[in-house]
Amino acid sequence: MARAIWKGSISFGLVHIPVGLFSAEKTNDLSFRQLDRRNLSPVGYRKYNKATGEEVESDVIVKGYEYESGHYVVLSDEDLLRANPEKTQTVEITDFVDLEDIEPVFYDKPYYLAPTGKNAKGYALLREALKRTRKVGIAKVVIRSREYLSAVVPQGNVLVLEILRYADEIRATDDLEVPSEDLQALGVNDREIEMAERLVEGMTAEWTPDKYHDTYREDLMGLIQGRIDSGQTNEPDESPVPEVGEARGDVIDIMSLLKRSVEATTGGAKDTDADEADEAERPAARAAKPAAAKAAAAPKPAAKAAAKPRKPAAASKPSPRSAAPAKPRASSSKKRKAA
Repeated sequence: MARAIWKGSISFGLVHIPVGLFSAEKTNDLSFRQLDRRNLSPVGYRKYNKATGEEVESDVIVKGYEYESGHYVVLSDEDLLRANPEKTQTVEITDFVDLEDIEPVFYDKPYYLAPTGKNAKGYALLREALKRTRKVGIAKVVIRSREYLSAVVPQGNVLVLEILRYADEIRATDDLEVPSEDLQALGVNDREIEMAERLVEGMTAEWTPDKYHDTYREDLMGLIQGRIDSGQTNEPDESPVPEVGEARGDVIDIMSLLKRSVEATTGGAKDTDADEADEAERPAARAAKPAAAKAAAAPKPAAKAAAKPRKPAAASKPSPRSAAPAKPRASSSKKRKAA
């Protein structure tokens, strides 16, 4: 059984549901030791008394608030709870909102909420009410020494406490240089938007979390194993790393890249609708074709034909088919919804 990092209750209205808070995430980070490159000895860290220089054991370390220079109020864990027992032991739901209304930038860290004691009925009641109304509970909760904004979200049979960032913790975007919404000024036309939508549709899939994993970790472990196999373990490779962006260069022909991407997602089938649009964007070239055909059909003197060889004709494009552009489907890329 996992160990609860916090115990209290969920409160909404006059209802109180005893719960415990459990970590919902685990990290797969690679662990690196810091070494002295001269002899590869590990570099250690120690907690020490700055007055005496002596090392301090963890069991004698206490929390202190410095109210004046060099003067502290010593606080225990019980003091942190005693400051406001109700807030430190309650997930207090104050509002219910649509999950879709919470922008992704507000999400910070997930926890699981599980019932404690015998009030499983209240837990199940809240979970099912959230599911059926497709709402989430906005709550305040104190964990350790800080009050957090949070959202209580149903996920299958479990209630998840999503820690949210406060609005004043999110930086404004005013100082970022991003394209405006005036697409015409940016040179973005309707056909390019339609092609981008078709590419999104072609790459749309059901959300299956298990199919995603940390491939960089695998690459890094492969590099480490290669260094072990070659015996080159004592010196880091500090040679320059190639710049991927420089090799790609500037993207100029966006339409061509979109067409090629759509063809790749459709198994290599030619996008004749895109070819038709290209023709429609070149009316002058299309109008010139009948005149060129008449000139080619007219009889020419043999001498002139011999004196000046004709240039090879440009390869003709496949005949575009007449079809109305497909209506874009609603993207299945979904925000997190209440299950």
